[in-house]
Amino acid sequence: MPPKRKIRAMVVDDEDHVRKLITTVIKSMGCEIVGEADNGKEAVSLFGTLKPNMLLLDINMPLKSGKEALTDIKKKYPNAFIIMLTSLVDKETVEDCIELGASGFIRKDLSLNEMREVIKKTWAAYKKSL
Repeated sequence: MPPKRKIRAMVVDDEDHVRKLITTVIKSMGCEIVGEADNGKEAVSLFGTLKPNMLLLDINMPLKSGKEALTDIKKKYPNAFIIMLTSLVDKETVEDCIELGASGFIRKDLSLNEMREVIKKTWAAYKKSL
């Protein structure tokens, strides 16, 4: 039996410490980090090159917002699995992202265990929907 392939993940946030935190959470789940970006424009470009299974994408970023990057990626890759990252608890923005195709969202103030649980549940729901 071939070895189980790791989930390939990409993390996009304009704050270095947040990228490190999310990367730590993702790696602790047995996933492989295939790329990181610090702005929405780079996120769109890298996503097309790397084609990760999972993208964690900050909403508020320079050059191109997370919402704009989400829209661009979903237009080209409709089945992309994207979880939005937010420090805001702005329900309207989060709902907009879900309507644009995000699979879910994570508040940056959650504990590492809570982040892991949200990612696991969101991934499971996504896999069921395919």
